[in-house]
Amino acid sequence: MTREVDREGVLKMPKVKKIAGMAPLPQYIMPDESAPEYELILEQLQDYRQSLIGASYYYIKAGDDHCCLCRIIHGAGKVFFHELVDHHKHGISDEDIEESVRLDTGSFSLPGYYPVSPHIEQKLRVLYE
Repeated sequence: MTREVDREGVLKMPKVKKIAGMAPLPQYIMPDESAPEYELILEQLQDYRQSLIGASYYYIKAGDDHCCLCRIIHGAGKVFFHELVDHHKHGISDEDIEESVRLDTGSFSLPGYYPVSPHIEQKLRVLYE
């Protein structure tokens, strides 16, 4: 498989075609082609009761300039889907996310990942339980 890069040297997304009237599923590639430690994230989340809300595990990923709410959705067998959650649609403010990171006591061993605060947990439980 050949990989195309643009003028700035950034890897281009592969093109997908519509087959039999169905839209293709999106494909995601990390810019540096790395993969987050999904199994380690899930392993740590399973130690925190407040992370399992409904059928999903929730956590916060902190980047250099912003934080985001993420969830792991259990699929068939050992398949888990990791996705970013639009926290505003769930009644969670940017300040709620930032407070959750600020209140953490370093409970996760993975840098940049944090469990949700009790306040975020409460808001999500209202929606999903």
